Amino acid sequence: MIDREIPDPLTRDEVVAAVEGHHPPRIPLVRAKWWGEGLNEQYGAELDCFDSYPDDVEELHTKNPVDPGRMDLSWDWESTGAHDSRFVISEWAQLEEFVDNLPDPASDPLWPELEERADRAHRENRYVMCGFWGLFFERPWGIRGMENLLIDFHLEQENVHRLFTAMATQYSGWIREATLRLRPHGFWTSDDLGHQTGPMMSPGLFHDLLYPYYCQVGEEVRGAGMHFWLHSCGDNTLLLPDLIDAGVDVFHPVQKHTMDEEAIAEEFGGEITFLAGIDVQHVLQEESPHGVRAEVRALIDTFDRAEGRMCLAAGNGIVAGTPIENIEAFLDEAVVYGARHRSDQ
Repeated sequence: MIDREIPDPLTRDEVVAAVEGHHPPRIPLVRAKWWGEGLNEQYGAELDCFDSYPDDVEELHTKNPVDPGRMDLSWDWESTGAHDSRFVISEWAQLEEFVDNLPDPASDPLWPELEERADRAHRENRYVMCGFWGLFFERPWGIRGMENLLIDFHLEQENVHRLFTAMATQYSGWIREATLRLRPHGFWTSDDLGHQTGPMMSPGLFHDLLYPYYCQVGEEVRGAGMHFWLHSCGDNTLLLPDLIDAGVDVFHPVQKHTMDEEAIAEEFGGEITFLAGIDVQHVLQEESPHGVRAEVRALIDTFDRAEGRMCLAAGNGIVAGTPIENIEAFLDEAVVYGARHRSDQ
């Protein structure tokens, strides 16, 4: 473990400054210690050495509010296996019953725990972010199955709109409940909208089918005084204009080898904050610690510019097989160079 003084977490106002382009004294770390598949099993207590590195946002996550596990449906559905191949609604005739059984957002069993953690974070003057995984692509493919959903986008658009309308209403209700209970500063969600070379659907199809509901959620988030944080893997370049227009404030991760980081920062840096994610697939797995540090500096130099704004994260879960010295190099360079670069601006 490197012997140096590690900074305290940033305050709420300092994270707000980062998101809104006012440049705090250090670039915030958000989801930087994202321990992914197999990492805890590989290293166990060795990962405790990273506890001193700051988490600059208090993240309060729950299950998606469109949770079939909390619904009383009259049919059996597959709840195991790869979540992009299983489905809840096998035929659209089941949609009405599905919508009628959506759970009351106020009944989320995790509210007491989340409220306790939120109260503590507010006392500590932390930035509080609430949310859940999956919005209008990831969650629907878990309801209809990936293959079915992509076909539905072309052949069943009326039913897709009916489903999305109900989901948007459900999400809006959850956001209002979270606002009252947690007093959050940010809302986090996800939709893996991209593959390696482009979006999973044409920009036109996204605009017609998903964008209106993103706008509804964005409006709810803005009305609550929160920032809208979105995780989406893959190449989202062609969708960024619609995402920005719908109200997304922070985008993660700008996935390396799928999106051109320099071009993205140049074109969109003045319009949106990037939660830039270090590449967990190749850089953290294959580089030396020196190479990892160089990549951290390159990300900061790319996105932390006068007309741009950024936070720093892992690009996705850091998985088994990642050298522990590379994780240390990433976190250490993030706090050291993240502060130095800010002081030089």
